Amino acid sequence: MERKIIEKRMQVFLTLVIVIFLVLISRLSYMQLIQTDKFQVLARENRIRLIAIAAPRGEIFDRNEIKLVGNQPVYTVSLVTLGRGDNSAVVQCLAGILGISRQEIQQKIEGQRQLYEPVKIATKVSAEKVTMIEERRLDLPGVVIDVEPAREYPEGGILAQTLGYVREINGDQLAANKDKGYKPGDMFGQSGLEAAFEDYLRGQKGARQVEVDSLGRPVRDLGVREPVSGNNLVLTIDQRLQKAAEDALADALARAKKMGHREASGGAAVVLNVRTGEVLAMASQPAFDLDQLTGELSPSDYSKIFNSPYKPVLNRVLQVYPPGSTFKLVVAAAGLETGKIKPADTISDPGYFFWGRRYNDWKPGGHGRVDLLRAIRVSCDTYFYQAGLKVGIDDIARFANEFGMGQKTGVELGGEEKGMAPEPAKKFELTKSLLSSATLYKIKELEQKYSDLITGATTEEERLRLKKAKEKELEGINWELVWHDSDTVISSIGQGINSYTPLQLANYIAAIANGGIRYKPFLVQKVITPDGKIIKEFGPEELGRVKVSQKTLALLREGMRQVTLPPDGTAAGVFAGFPFSAAAKTGTAEVAGHDNHALFVAFAPFENPEVALAVVIDYGGKGSAIAGPAARKILDAYFGERLPQLKKQLKSKPSTRSQVYSERLLRAEGLAE
Repeated sequence: MERKIIEKRMQVFLTLVIVIFLVLISRLSYMQLIQTDKFQVLARENRIRLIAIAAPRGEIFDRNEIKLVGNQPVYTVSLVTLGRGDNSAVVQCLAGILGISRQEIQQKIEGQRQLYEPVKIATKVSAEKVTMIEERRLDLPGVVIDVEPAREYPEGGILAQTLGYVREINGDQLAANKDKGYKPGDMFGQSGLEAAFEDYLRGQKGARQVEVDSLGRPVRDLGVREPVSGNNLVLTIDQRLQKAAEDALADALARAKKMGHREASGGAAVVLNVRTGEVLAMASQPAFDLDQLTGELSPSDYSKIFNSPYKPVLNRVLQVYPPGSTFKLVVAAAGLETGKIKPADTISDPGYFFWGRRYNDWKPGGHGRVDLLRAIRVSCDTYFYQAGLKVGIDDIARFANEFGMGQKTGVELGGEEKGMAPEPAKKFELTKSLLSSATLYKIKELEQKYSDLITGATTEEERLRLKKAKEKELEGINWELVWHDSDTVISSIGQGINSYTPLQLANYIAAIANGGIRYKPFLVQKVITPDGKIIKEFGPEELGRVKVSQKTLALLREGMRQVTLPPDGTAAGVFAGFPFSAAAKTGTAEVAGHDNHALFVAFAPFENPEVALAVVIDYGGKGSAIAGPAARKILDAYFGERLPQLKKQLKSKPSTRSQVYSERLLRAEGLAE
């Protein structure tokens, strides 16, 4: 009996052994016979690497083909993680050599998508650090040193905010461009033209297949696919004028501080071709060193660039400022076009205007008897306080919009602010955000009530009565919400709800200069291949024609010309010794609790305008004293060696059509001196 039991158990055991052996044999047969190719590939790929070759980005040139942005070869350090198991020792050693944190390296490894591809750890690594890595090869298996193109700036740091910078693509950018072949570690335009023209500037990556040794070092090339360079940009910018504009801003800031304006911290200048909209110079201060952003940034350098209270990465040409007295030309245009102002009508300026309260002129004692042209020439606040009330805020806002104020210009760069023309609805929206919830509820209730009543009104007379009743009730709820005459008074001299970019200011002056055409400002003339083939060209594009008569535009131009003349033009000192006629308007914008912003707009020559410009110095004081001299330096640089020749041309043709028209107009209006 016992023997039978033992024999039975032995049979079961032998059966199990046979089954196990059959399973093992089947699995081995499957792996060796059917999956041979797969395991051969895996074995090869453990010693064969496909290394991506970065493509050089397209270069950027000024209008005269001076290279502003190029490429230079730099060392990069990457890490192959496949089959390395625990990389902590390698990461620790690499972090110490490169001077970056372990966490930063680990994040890059964790962001890796393809196990067989090297993870880029650092770019623009110094030769000294490369030597240190080579000396510690045994401690750094899988570390790969390669050479890639990185940005270089032959003309130094000029045009920094406009050109923009390139850094490694981040997670959000990868997600947004998932169908374009980007991978972690790839370079990507982060701002300025580098970002706006990323699709043109990026090239097509190549690849190199190499055999590596046990330490991950390439020992043999197996094949290569060459990268294709990106396309080049040719800009409208004039490098010489750009440098002059940046130097002029730096000088203006130094001058402002010397004159006691300690807050003077930044500024902007922009020059436009009035006939095309080409941007010839676009300067913003303070600036930053683009070259610093081509490699690894230390925490202190990063903070200086991106966390500075002075915001050097900000392109101030695209940020908004109160326009100050540069806005008076809009009020003049609105008054002339509506017939509410006559050029020869005068007011007496005692140095202040009283309308509910006292509004002072900038000049104590006033300017005496003033007509329109003299009001522009001496920048008489009292005249424009009264003019604004005569014209009314709706017409002022309408003509501000005609000149493109409070509207984006459409320039290629991101980050352009819209600005704000003075309108009652804008004040309502701005103020409403500051009110308590109880007040907001009352306003909402009132708006609903009158909305229903106005909708149900059967006559226009009844609708107007209801609108007035609504305004009166609103006024009772909160005085600050409603537009008052006091708002119109201060808006008429460029204060209050009034903010525009220097680019908008320059474009509005260009429209006055060229006879009323608003062009879209643009920075890029053309996109070309590395061998010079044109891919895309850009030219003048009209945004619209200002609905202002040629008579009004001529009066505005004449007023601006008189601003530059002695004895009392506010920019007479700025243009002393200038070889031909120019036209300008000064501006000084008050900022609560701070020094004033200094503004200056101009075009030249007066007889046959070529360029318009705007200069703003943050907290710089008076426009005539600080921004004006900067504008003069920029104009001197623009005309440069052409000054004698241009002066001769203008003298030989003193009566251009626009000049004859202006002279006849002044005589007809009784304004000829």
